[in-house]
Amino acid sequence: MKQQHPIVPPPELAAEWVAEIYGDPAIPLHPITLQLVERAARWGADQELEACCDWLDGVGDLEQQLRADRRLNPPSLKDRALKGLAKMIENGHLAPDLAAEIRTVVEMAPDE
Repeated sequence: MKQQHPIVPPPELAAEWVAEIYGDPAIPLHPITLQLVERAARWGADQELEACCDWLDGVGDLEQQLRADRRLNPPSLKDRALKGLAKMIENGHLAPDLAAEIRTVVEMAPDE
């Protein structure tokens, strides 16, 4: 099963964990605390993936297949630029004719 999203616990679960740690469910979930929870979840998932890959070491190309299937590649610079361009157009920060010219240039860039 191809993973569709980065490893991020839902904010409700993060808030539950914070409430359990501090013993107070009324503590608001600060954005920095949420980032810490997300990093901890990713670190744990990465440790588990590495352990599984070590276990599969030498079994054909299963290790590479597992790693490729369980971790998404970050979006390319081109993809990020097109997404940013779309956001600028959506927010009215860019004239449509200029946006079309910029899109043409960005789309000509390689998909690296």
